[in-house]
Amino acid sequence: MTETNGIRNLSEAQNNWKNSGTGQEDSSVPLWTTSADGLVKLRMDPTCLQAPITVHQMFQESLEKYGSLNAMVSKKDGEWEKITFAEYYNYSRKAAKSFLKLGLERFHSVAILGFNSTEWFISAVGAVFAGGIVTGIYTTSSPEVCHYIAQDCRANIIVVENQKQLDKITQIQNCLPHLKAIVMYRGPLAEKHPNLYTMDEFMELGNEVQDGELDALIESQKPNQCCVLIYTSGTTGKPKGVMLNHDNITWTSAHASRAGDMQPAEIQQETIVSYLPLSHIAAQIYDLWTGIKWGEQVYFAEPDALKGGLVGTLKEALPTAHMGVPRVWEKIMEKIKDASSQSGFVKKKILSWAMSVSLEQNLSASYSDLKPFRMRLADSLVLARIRQDLGFSRCEKHFCGAAPLSTEALHFFLGLNIPLYEAYGMSETTGPHCMSSPYVYRRYSCGKAVPGCKVKLMNKDDDGNGEICFWGRTVFMGYLNMEDKTREAIDEDGWLHSGDLGKMDSDGFLYVTGRIKEILITAGGENIPPVPLEDAVKRELPLVSNAMLIGDQKKFLSMLLTLKCAVDPETSEPTDSLTQEAREFCQKVGSKATQVSEVVRTRDPAVYRAIQDGIDRVNGRAAANVQRIQKWAVLQKDFSISGGEFGPTMKLKRQTVVEKYKDEIDSFYKK
Repeated sequence: MTETNGIRNLSEAQNNWKNSGTGQEDSSVPLWTTSADGLVKLRMDPTCLQAPITVHQMFQESLEKYGSLNAMVSKKDGEWEKITFAEYYNYSRKAAKSFLKLGLERFHSVAILGFNSTEWFISAVGAVFAGGIVTGIYTTSSPEVCHYIAQDCRANIIVVENQKQLDKITQIQNCLPHLKAIVMYRGPLAEKHPNLYTMDEFMELGNEVQDGELDALIESQKPNQCCVLIYTSGTTGKPKGVMLNHDNITWTSAHASRAGDMQPAEIQQETIVSYLPLSHIAAQIYDLWTGIKWGEQVYFAEPDALKGGLVGTLKEALPTAHMGVPRVWEKIMEKIKDASSQSGFVKKKILSWAMSVSLEQNLSASYSDLKPFRMRLADSLVLARIRQDLGFSRCEKHFCGAAPLSTEALHFFLGLNIPLYEAYGMSETTGPHCMSSPYVYRRYSCGKAVPGCKVKLMNKDDDGNGEICFWGRTVFMGYLNMEDKTREAIDEDGWLHSGDLGKMDSDGFLYVTGRIKEILITAGGENIPPVPLEDAVKRELPLVSNAMLIGDQKKFLSMLLTLKCAVDPETSEPTDSLTQEAREFCQKVGSKATQVSEVVRTRDPAVYRAIQDGIDRVNGRAAANVQRIQKWAVLQKDFSISGGEFGPTMKLKRQTVVEKYKDEIDSFYKK
């Protein structure tokens, strides 16, 4: 691994760090804080030699090595426009000066509300250079949520993408006493207002600010001070502001990415596509900060990426690595299945053969480069063409994170000769604390702790399941203004408690087995993790899109089901039309239904009988009667972000579902 700043041993790194005025060696410096201007003690580990550095120091190092390489590529008027690292750095300094001109105060925030873009990156880096804190807000957030976050983080400037996002802020700006200006980076301003600027206007504001003023601010920054706020999506209660310091960002960018086998540009410049929300830590650390650290080329997808436009960008960018949340991979899987089901008999048979050969080979114990002839034939004739159609012809690493991956999806992509490398962590661990890679891979596992980090399981049960706890330089500073929540998360010894359940094998591979808060405790006191049963039902019933187990404080288990349906390409709303795969299932069991409403309204006898048969097969494998699903219902509409059932990263919001479908659930338990 590349040594930082030429520091060759731990004692030299520690001496430099000790003399930096951070208070690291002072025993009174705490491991956590809830103040934006607080300092924290870093969890240094003797196995990791990187001296703590700031974001600016990281960028300077990269500038020396990668200045002439392309850093960002975005489409303007149908043409790809490229920006080098040298230009990126200079634009970030210009933005920093403009933020200072607008009155950005130390440890106050620049909030960014918009889709991924060069402007998002430059605003984020500029905010940090200027001594502020970059705070992303999900584009799906309501004006009320925007108000809560902007008020909590004391946003001095809010950067918005377009008129739609601007309208949210204009509704609430009079209730934001810290707000000094708004900048819009896409489209013309419909109306000019004081302290409202286009991106071009904004970038010229700081021309009078002297380099010396900015440099003095940059020099004053310390690695153990806050520079990034990540707000949790608020699945339980108000969103929490996760405070990340410079070292969290720079250390994780260096070490987690290398644990995932991402290459420095001097060896091979990685190309990635940025499309997941940058307000979420997974995308921000993978796209933005790691991109700077290792000189990656980042292509920006169009805003319709998750509505079907992503593949188009992938085919043009040809990424060498790609990351998706499970729902993204599942959508790709469903699209391929739909296309296959509409192809001719011979094509369908050939694909089925090729995928079965690939799956068999990938499930075998052999990871040798010497693949059998059948595998090489299947891959070159069939599977390589599918990967090419997806834009993955150059892609060597396919990552999955932010939520558990189903066995069905894992096996499907192994059938395409695409191993999905799972990463595991939280906003509170700056993203990935455990990583898989081509060299650290075990099926169904999320890999091992990143070197220099630790994982332990607490309160293990008889099966070896315990709460996953983290230690290392990925661990956050604390929740902004939330002492009680911070004390709940970080114990007296400084370990971060995840709330997740996991097992670890003898080689140190971690397996996430459930979530403590999601464990259903029945009225009889039985603890039942819902995900294995939900996955089992979806495996048995290919027409089911989502399955959610019910049973907390109930006498028996029940389940809510949704059916696979087409999605409106404009709104991403689930439609009433069943997918081709779901229609084929219906036909196979003797139904002519083509719409969800047909199935639900008539309680289609053939489909409902087939669903019951599938659930009976799952129940037949239950270890005890209490683990059997006694009742179920098919909902009229699939889950979605707009419906409130999913968070911004497609994570199921169980409590929201329980509240929204209270009547259906109550009907299961009426006497």
